Amino acid sequence: MPITEILEQNCRKYGEDIALVEINPEIQETRRITWKEYELIEPNTLSHYRREITWNVFNEKANRFANLLMSRGVKKGDKVAILLMNCLEWLPIYFGILKTGALAVPMNFRYTSDEIKYCLDLSETDVLVFGPEFIGRVEEIAEDISKNRLLFFVGGNCPSFAEDYDRLTANCSSVSPDITITDDDDAAIYFSSGTTGFPKAILHNHMSLLHACRVEQAHHGQTKDDVFLCIPPLYHTGAKMHWFGSFLVGGKAVLLRGVKPKTIIETASAEKCSIVWLLVPWAQDILDAIERGEINLDEYSLSQWRLMHIGAQPVPPSLITRWKKHFPDHEYDTNYGLSESIGPGCVHLGVENVHKVGAIGKAGYGWETRIVDENRNDVKAGEVGELAVKGPGVMTCYYNDEKATAEVLADGWLFTGDMAQEDEDGFIFLVDRKKDVIISGGENLYPVQIEDYLRAHNAIKDVAVIGLPDKRLGEIAAAIIEIKEGFTCTEDEINSFCNGLPRYKRPHKVIFADIPRNPTGKIEKPKLRKIYCGESLVASQNRG
Repeated sequence: MPITEILEQNCRKYGEDIALVEINPEIQETRRITWKEYELIEPNTLSHYRREITWNVFNEKANRFANLLMSRGVKKGDKVAILLMNCLEWLPIYFGILKTGALAVPMNFRYTSDEIKYCLDLSETDVLVFGPEFIGRVEEIAEDISKNRLLFFVGGNCPSFAEDYDRLTANCSSVSPDITITDDDDAAIYFSSGTTGFPKAILHNHMSLLHACRVEQAHHGQTKDDVFLCIPPLYHTGAKMHWFGSFLVGGKAVLLRGVKPKTIIETASAEKCSIVWLLVPWAQDILDAIERGEINLDEYSLSQWRLMHIGAQPVPPSLITRWKKHFPDHEYDTNYGLSESIGPGCVHLGVENVHKVGAIGKAGYGWETRIVDENRNDVKAGEVGELAVKGPGVMTCYYNDEKATAEVLADGWLFTGDMAQEDEDGFIFLVDRKKDVIISGGENLYPVQIEDYLRAHNAIKDVAVIGLPDKRLGEIAAAIIEIKEGFTCTEDEINSFCNGLPRYKRPHKVIFADIPRNPTGKIEKPKLRKIYCGESLVASQNRG
């Protein structure tokens, strides 16, 4: 069953129920909003810009865009790129693309003009849909990319080099197009995070997308009554595939544009959110704000909030201990996944396994896992090896890149590049990225292990460990440390704290600085290596 059929089912069952809400704290409610919409706003959210649509409207908007694309010659197998910030239009556009049989190609909102053009060319995209935040970047390359592509603009004041999405779709039919789509048909191209250079194009079929829906709902038991708070960018598989669990059962989702701690808590309260997916830095910021007295939880209605889960990066156990102190009734979960495995859920901790915080869990619903050595033979329990996963959500290939595909896919197994080990109970613990391992004096150092240890220090907000060149040892471990607001810390204090680590794992160098993270929460270690190692070292180690 193609994933578009779920939208049709939701429309038939829950047509007049609210499907999506958009909240943008940075825009006043009187901007781009009708009086009818204004009257629907709850009094306690008037400081925010808030819009909402029903399942009927969601489906109609998807159909109108599908019919617009088809009227312009877009057909099954073509590609349509989405370059938008999270907004109410994002998901209807995504599903409109899928309804034509074309492939949706979500793009990172941080891409430069060159990266936008690179990804459009790599994916052989036929149409680009973009929003007001990207006018300048698209204008720089408009002359080149518009020669063989349609450009549609979403938002007021359409630039001269694009066509107006709102005006054009308003005149299109709201009837679903009659296009036959199968599970094996190509559905979407996602891009890797580009930590080893320019991004790779990751091809998925409709079976992958549908499996993501089933995995998420199986893991977290979403019901029609749950309200999902979505904060991360929709271009990334993490956010969208977690929403898929709510989508499968017709539950409401709230798209929040903003990550300030108070905004997240206010929105969870006002919108009666029951499921919130956070990145580690956002969870830490919420806890810090509570502990500084900037947020008083007694002022909010949060009893309906039942699940807090985290993904995209290893979760320090100390964070969950702090979280449970302030939110003792919350279930906690973490998921592991890659864009190549259609996002989160191929490995899953489970709310019943909070005693195993620190592990990423066991094979998720419908998934298999292995941990293998360099020859791709299974290692013994407790030994470190590369994590491999297998299931219906594994990508079809890296689009137009047979060599890169062959490096990571074999016999249905996806070799993730993540180093892991399994404990005596069968729970998998991430050790580090294969390419991030530091070899110091012949010993393998796994930065994640050192980072997890350091995060237990009460003055440390964030930390990243990288390898620096050393004439005697080859590499040494350097800890870049970001200190919490209002705290102070010295190098001597850090060195003393690290006495609890084996001597060979202790950082040889401590650097106090901010930790850069990408929109999905991953530490940008290539950027740190470029700053502290130099470009030549990065290139020679093929780390960048």
